[in-house]
Amino acid sequence: MTSIGGVEMVDWNLAVATATRFVRPGPDVSRDEARAVVAELRRHAKSSEEHVRAFTRMIPEGHEPQDTPVLVVDRAGWVKANVAGFRELLKPLLDKMQERRSGSPGGALVGAVGGKVTGVELGMLLSFLASRVLGQYETFAPATRELPAGQDGGGRLLLVAPNIVHVERELEVEPHDFRLWVCLHEETHRTQFTGVPWLRDHLEGEIQSFLGETEVDPMTVLERFREAAQSLSGARPEGEEDEGGRSIVELVQTPAQREILSRLTAVMSLLEGHADFVMDGVGPDVVPSVAEIREKFQQRRARGASRLDQALRKLLGLDAKLRQYRDGERFVRSVVDEVGMDGFNRVWTSPNTLPTKAEIAKPADWVARVHRKTES
Repeated sequence: MTSIGGVEMVDWNLAVATATRFVRPGPDVSRDEARAVVAELRRHAKSSEEHVRAFTRMIPEGHEPQDTPVLVVDRAGWVKANVAGFRELLKPLLDKMQERRSGSPGGALVGAVGGKVTGVELGMLLSFLASRVLGQYETFAPATRELPAGQDGGGRLLLVAPNIVHVERELEVEPHDFRLWVCLHEETHRTQFTGVPWLRDHLEGEIQSFLGETEVDPMTVLERFREAAQSLSGARPEGEEDEGGRSIVELVQTPAQREILSRLTAVMSLLEGHADFVMDGVGPDVVPSVAEIREKFQQRRARGASRLDQALRKLLGLDAKLRQYRDGERFVRSVVDEVGMDGFNRVWTSPNTLPTKAEIAKPADWVARVHRKTES
């Protein structure tokens, strides 16, 4: 446990227990059906490797990158994996908050609130997210007996079986095609990190720099968690959801953080857009109903959800993630159209060839910078 002055800042175990308790129940499936879904997702994950590698040409023939496990999990398993990741990544921020507590006017109140309240509130947020994520390449969390990962800090691919079944039923699409379609997207993320050895360390360095620059006092962070938890429970008065209009990520205090956040936004747009591009590029050859799936899935994204979901999306910055899919896919498609797949793959050469946030919006500027510089 990370503690502040002897008081736990976040009770991680309670966060897991709370999220597991309050997460929505999954779709109704028999034990045999569940086993069949798990087995099929594992087969699709394996076959997706070949499809994605052939399409992206990111991994040279004959080169085998570090293997990372594929884990088909339920919603509780997703929660446990992400709590481990949060615990790892947030350590610098919590250490900084610990240093500030002694001189902070809110320090005594933080001690009174304690890690258990914070754990409950974090758990409520995770319970909301746990029913929405279809898959995730988890890059930073340490390996455990229950949740293995690749060696030397390698990641793991999570496929959340109940959520995949829920969405395929909601969209009324062919289940086998939809499951493969999802696996193609997530396998692209795994290929990005296993095929580009420097990418993980680069992203972790940026995130740690961002957290290390944070000048937010503990009570402000707790208040943001509380706003989200109150939205979940309906405790906030009507009309207050959009007050201030800030997401948790937007608690940026310094110019250095703004620069880091801009770079992180560009990288995440690239990774998400590339995964969407690959998923659609491979799809027509291996997913017969890909056009129907894409159309219905896009409509689902565009519809959004209830007012409660919209408020939480804004608070958590999830609306920004949806823009990353759209803007990043447009960037990748434009670059590939202009310089081909191999020309696009120069993006993976080094951190210096990653697009800036401005270049995501203007792909021609990235082509001019990277290709003209290389060819001159």
